[in-house]
Amino acid sequence: MEPILHEWGSLLLRWTHIIAGMAWIGSSFYFMHLDASLKATPDIPAGKGGEAWEVHGGGFYQVKKYLVAPSFLPEELGWHKWQSYATWLTGFFLLIWIYYYQSSIYLIDPAVMNLKPFVAFAIGMGGLAAGWIAYDQLCRSRLGNTPLAVGVIVFAGVVLAAFLFQQVFSPRAAFIHTGALMATIMSGNVFFVIIPNQHKVVAALKAGQVPDPYYGKTAKLRSSHNNYFTLPVVFLMISNHYPLTYSTPYAYVIVALSLVAGTVIRYYYNERHSGRGDKAWCWLVAAVCLILGIAISATTTPMGRSALGLPPLVAPAFAKSGPPVEVPDDVANIVMGRCSMCHAAEPLYEGIAVAPRGVLLDTPEMIARNRHLILVQAGLTHAMPPNNVTELSEEDRAVLKAWGAGK
Repeated sequence: MEPILHEWGSLLLRWTHIIAGMAWIGSSFYFMHLDASLKATPDIPAGKGGEAWEVHGGGFYQVKKYLVAPSFLPEELGWHKWQSYATWLTGFFLLIWIYYYQSSIYLIDPAVMNLKPFVAFAIGMGGLAAGWIAYDQLCRSRLGNTPLAVGVIVFAGVVLAAFLFQQVFSPRAAFIHTGALMATIMSGNVFFVIIPNQHKVVAALKAGQVPDPYYGKTAKLRSSHNNYFTLPVVFLMISNHYPLTYSTPYAYVIVALSLVAGTVIRYYYNERHSGRGDKAWCWLVAAVCLILGIAISATTTPMGRSALGLPPLVAPAFAKSGPPVEVPDDVANIVMGRCSMCHAAEPLYEGIAVAPRGVLLDTPEMIARNRHLILVQAGLTHAMPPNNVTELSEEDRAVLKAWGAGK
């Protein structure tokens, strides 16, 4: 039952993570749009806030914002924080569930670095914590008052993190950890800065004091950072389904390009909603980044180089670790004959440019490495091959199931 329960756990965690992420991203986009749409109103002093009129769902909304605080405090306040917490928590447990529970499949690639699971765990968790601390200290330093300097340093830091993760983890895990690092910074902003600052403002109002504008200003700055992080994070999170993005030695460059593209797209909409016109050049920059990303993946992956007539890249040596998993001849013959035409360094099946999910099954070592996936996808279910295009028989599935379960 373990593989079945693990699959269901993965599904439920991913489902909840996506729903929470939609709520968090939606609220972030809405409030950035709302801030940009505010207009002066007589009952709020100039420079202290504004209001916006909106229509939705058959009704009209009058929304007011006070940059510091209103003269009175209502009995009920809506706190937009649980979307962030739920997104990070479900994402964290999903990372553990998929990448650390099955570290030999998704996290540790002996061809990159032969790590022990506990060492890989320490590197991954340490990287997330160190990234948040470095970012937070940067924002609290004197440079924190210079948004452009902070942006450049954060950009360089994220790209550096992607490069370093790429030196120790599998390509897929390196990409997902880079996204997790950015998501940790975003949720850390909410938990450690934005919400505590809002609590301080509320406490000052209850005490009859005038809140310090610093708290609102700082919270707004961190919220803006989150807004510009959003699109690159979403790209990195969904990239694990598309090996062409992360299976190149220059995956960290694709991370850099996604950061630039996502940032300029958000900048375009933020400027447009603020009434400062359409910055059409943003789309040109994003398109150039996309084209460069495609060019890099096409020229540095086996399928792309073959199509372009370039010599193949030399594959790194596969470093063995621990007791070898025996692959009987009948299992090897089934996988080689029914699966490896797609799951190979250079797939032979028409229309398949790169091995699905980056899973290779073209050598006994790779078949042994992906034993659990073979059990779930072909032994316990009929998920693979898709629509049974290679006509994998029930007898063959029984053989794979028995081997995968260790019988």
